[in-house]
Parts: sequence; structure tokens; C-alpha cells
Amino acid sequence: MIVRAGVLYDGTLEKPKRNVDVAIEAGRITEIRAANGDADFTAACVTPGLVNAHVHLEGSGEPDMMQMIATTTQNQRMLHAVENARKALHAGVTTIRDVGSSHGISADVRDGVDAGRIPGPRMRVAGLVLCMTGGHGWPIGREIDSPDEARKAVREQMKAGADCIKMIATGGVMTKGAVPGNAQLTPEELGAAIAEAHRHGVRVAAHAIGTQGIKNALRAGIDSIEHGHMLDDEAIALFKERGTYLVPTLTAPTCILEHVEGGGMPQFVVDKARFVNEQMLRNIKRAYENGVKIAGGSDAGTPFNYHENYAYEVELMHTLLGMSPQQALHAATAVAAELIGLQRSILAPSEPADLLLLKRDAGEDVRALRDVSVVLARGVAYRP
Repeated sequence: MIVRAGVLYDGTLEKPKRNVDVAIEAGRITEIRAANGDADFTAACVTPGLVNAHVHLEGSGEPDMMQMIATTTQNQRMLHAVENARKALHAGVTTIRDVGSSHGISADVRDGVDAGRIPGPRMRVAGLVLCMTGGHGWPIGREIDSPDEARKAVREQMKAGADCIKMIATGGVMTKGAVPGNAQLTPEELGAAIAEAHRHGVRVAAHAIGTQGIKNALRAGIDSIEHGHMLDDEAIALFKERGTYLVPTLTAPTCILEHVEGGGMPQFVVDKARFVNEQMLRNIKRAYENGVKIAGGSDAGTPFNYHENYAYEVELMHTLLGMSPQQALHAATAVAAELIGLQRSILAPSEPADLLLLKRDAGEDVRALRDVSVVLARGVAYRP
């Protein structure tokens, strides 16, 4: 297969290539060369497939995700997850990390995609989130209350098929009564779980909004902080010292606040989203400007935050954080891929053929990511 690009962004921050052909064989890129002869596909712009490092496949953007989980069956949520995997792929997301699902749903979807039985992105999955008793996310959680329980919970998730671990270091928006700024799991519980996961080569993410919980997780050796909205200067220093990734999920509070009128969300969700958004706007840009590694992730599945709308997260990294379009694309491809650890998500010989064919230049206008003509995933073409 030959894909001809008017302009090609390879996922790095190098200058884009112009008028090139990408040669593909057996699902991998074999060569990138000057355009010549016939081509199977032609696009104004070609980029790597997008990488969303924070999703919940069983959620479909319902106004009240926890109510949805309480009132649907496991089979219904599995169908949602399969549909959302397909929607994400057709919108250009070729790799995802599901950071919390009930009943092993995300692991089953991952295995179905890998076996070629259903269409979907490459996946890492966390299974049940590890939370304190009654803590944020408990409806999709494994509740723990000691370091020993934390170690056992990691082993349970791995036994059930998890290839990453998600911990709840603070309260959150979607769980009634959970205060986003309050620390939840203790430093000792965080440390025990992280050490156990790392012993087996498994990476760990922490939901962490409040300042103390962020720093608890950073000091315990976490691989990524999800949200991180109340970080302070000390936390920024810890991020940089330890090389930890920040996945700011800018879309999550933004989508809630865009749908306050008539959205049908519980009032506590709206109130907490307003508070979190104020913190996010104040702190995440400062973290980026001070050199914290930002990886793209949208929290897809939360209210009005759809799996097929990951391009919005890339736009917000541009408009809210001040990234250039190419820097935002880099965060949503190569950097997020580094965090997930499945592949590099760059366009180069021997790399997987995960490509987006766009109708406009995404380096000139990041909104071009909404205008996909063809998605290639593992060398197979999908049309939105």
C-alpha cells in the first residue's frame, strides 16, 4: 500500500515532510520517500493515529455515569464498550488506555480487538480501580484499606487480565460525597501497590486532583497523574525530578460545563466540575510551561465527553495550555504512547502503520483532526 501525503507529521517535533509517500507492507511502514508514481490513498495531511491515555470504554457520555453503571447490566455495558471502541477507531484513535471498568469488560474488549474479532484501537486496561472503602469510583472499584490489601488488589487485577493499574489518590467529580481536594488512599497504600505492580513490570496511574494526594502519589513512585488540577510548585518539582507524566483530561470538566443547561447532570457533579475547572485553568498551563511532561488523555466516557471526540482534547491543549498545533499533536501521539508503552506512535520505517489521512493541514489548524478521510490501523483502512 502507498499513502501519499501533501504534508506528513511523524509524531515528533521535527519539521514536517512534504510531498512524500508512505510505503506499507504487512501492517508496518517500510519506507518514507519522495512522492512518485501511483498511490492507493492521497491526503492533504498525514499524522500518526491518535493515542488517548485516559478513557472509560463502558461509559458513553451519559449525564450521570455512576447512575448508568447502577442501572445497566454487565452485558449492556459490554455492548457499549464494543461500540465505543469502534467509534474511537473510526475517529482516528488507534491506541487507548482504559483506566477503570467493571467486571473485566475492558480486558475482554482488548482481547477481542487483538484477536481480530471486533474493530478497535490497541489497548492497555486497568480493570477495577483501587480505592479506599467508599472512595471515589467505588462502583467500578476494588476497595482497599491497608498496604497488604493494596498488594493483593494489584495481584487480583493482573490475574483478571489487567496490564496497567489505576489508583484513586483523591476524591473526584462523579462520585457523590467524594471531595476532589481531599486525599484518599494513604501514602503507605499507594506505595505498596506501586511497588507490587512495578515488580511485575506493570505501570500505575493515579487519579489525583487534590494537592496532597498528587504529592502522595508522586512520592510513592507513580508513573502518571491523571487530572492533577490542584498541583502546586512543589508538585511541579516532583514531576520533573521523577519524570512523571501528567494527563490533564481538559475535556472532562469542559464538557460538563458546556452542558449545564438541560444536561440532566446531578447538581453535585456540576458544582464540583466548576471548582475543578477553576483549578485546572490556573495550574495546568503553569505545569506545562515549567516543563512537566503532558500526555494526551480525555477521560472519554464521562458526561458529554464522547470517545469519538478526542480531537477536542488536542484542541484544548492548544487553546488552554498554549501548545502549538504540532506540540499538541505530539502530546496526543508520541508522548501518550510513551506512557502507555505499547508502541512509539511515530511514522518511521518498521513502525506499525497507524495513520490518519486528513483533508487539511493539522499543523496549520489543529481542528483538522476532526476532518478525517481514512484511518489506517495496523495497516487496515477504516473510513469514518
